[in-house]
Amino acid sequence: MQQIINFIIRFKTTLLFFLLLLISLFLTVQSHTYHRSIFFNSSNRISGSLYKTSNDISKYFKLNSENDDLLEHNQELLNKLFNASRADTMELDTAGARYRVTAAKVIKNSFGNRKNYITIDRGTEQGIRQDMGVITAKGILGIVEACSKNYSVVQSILNTNSNINAKIKNTNNFGSLTWDARGFDRVQLEDIPRLVQLMVGDTIVTGAMSSIFPEDIPIGVISKFDLNVSKSFYQIDVDLFNDMTNIKNVYIIENMDRPEILELQSTVENDPE
Repeated sequence: MQQIINFIIRFKTTLLFFLLLLISLFLTVQSHTYHRSIFFNSSNRISGSLYKTSNDISKYFKLNSENDDLLEHNQELLNKLFNASRADTMELDTAGARYRVTAAKVIKNSFGNRKNYITIDRGTEQGIRQDMGVITAKGILGIVEACSKNYSVVQSILNTNSNINAKIKNTNNFGSLTWDARGFDRVQLEDIPRLVQLMVGDTIVTGAMSSIFPEDIPIGVISKFDLNVSKSFYQIDVDLFNDMTNIKNVYIIENMDRPEILELQSTVENDPE
């Protein structure tokens, strides 16, 4: 208390000045319409700015929650999209659904090595298993290679071991999607015959011959192609839709029919002649 009294005594002149200033401003505003209008307009502008700042801060702290809601909504839409060809699978978790989609977040991503991998926060406890496809909202990302209880490691398409069935959009011209380790924004499409008409800018998507990915998931666009005369196949560079250096939210795709397909193929391949 004594410190407060000492402060008032020490700065009494300054405090008196500000008190008189406030009184004079109050009397001026009250006695003149113009000044009163200026005061209230300024007050509204300041309070509006404060409310906007407060609202922006509140929105920032709600971003994580909104992002999770968006992931869940996209997961539901993808489930419906990939199963739209089956009339009885428009609702989630239907017995007849061919594909099941699970949302996840990236916790580690490499793109500067010859064999790059992505770690995500979903594992066997969430139904994730080896050889499931992984995509983003923009396109294909890779294939699950290993799982623990709550995490999985994905073999990125930026991996020299990666080999995925792909095709030129709106055609039946299939090839193999590989990576030559020369850039993190570009992959290669091989085994497209020279008779196929190509154009720079053609869209490349996943093919129907894959038992991992649904057909027509975006991959990228043709940026360059050359003809290997000795083999009669094109060498095609594909610019990726995904920014592989900035991956955060992903979706894991399970083909519910894959075990049956593999079992049938194994039976035929192992059948003695």
